[in-house]
Amino acid sequence: MAATVSTMTQFPAEGAPDHVSLADYLPYQLVVAANAVTRLVSRAYEDRFGLSIPQWRLMSVLAEGALTQQAAVVRTAMDKVRVSRAAQDLVERRLAVRISNRVDRRSHSLELTAAGRRLFAEIVPLARAYEAALLAGLQPSEVTTLKRLLGQLESAAGTLYGADIVANSARAE
Repeated sequence: MAATVSTMTQFPAEGAPDHVSLADYLPYQLVVAANAVTRLVSRAYEDRFGLSIPQWRLMSVLAEGALTQQAAVVRTAMDKVRVSRAAQDLVERRLAVRISNRVDRRSHSLELTAAGRRLFAEIVPLARAYEAALLAGLQPSEVTTLKRLLGQLESAAGTLYGADIVANSARAE
């Protein structure tokens, strides 16, 4: 699905530059920052624990309780193929198990095994240490503001994405 600009989008004022400096473009800055953080932690998770970032994310949500793969897609913000692969890898490593739904045998949930919970407990201090190191240069109030602003950006993107879907649907009619 191609993204479109919804009718809700406000365009720059007359006379505004008609180009985008990638270095100053917020979506690009967010991706670059996310990629830098992901590279940092993925190397540690891979080297020390043999886990990919998708596997770690899936373990993180499963540590809170069993989930269907569809629920894991929503909770991890990963696509279903990535969740499926991560789940298969965790099951093969016996860090997670699939539990059949007694009512609907086609459905199942994923749950961490005892080994998965032990490994997760071992990783959490490292994850917290990386987070603390990344945020060390910020004041606690700045961390609070950063998290609030990121939440607002995520919400705005979701709203605009929904508006794009509505706008595309209206055009199709």
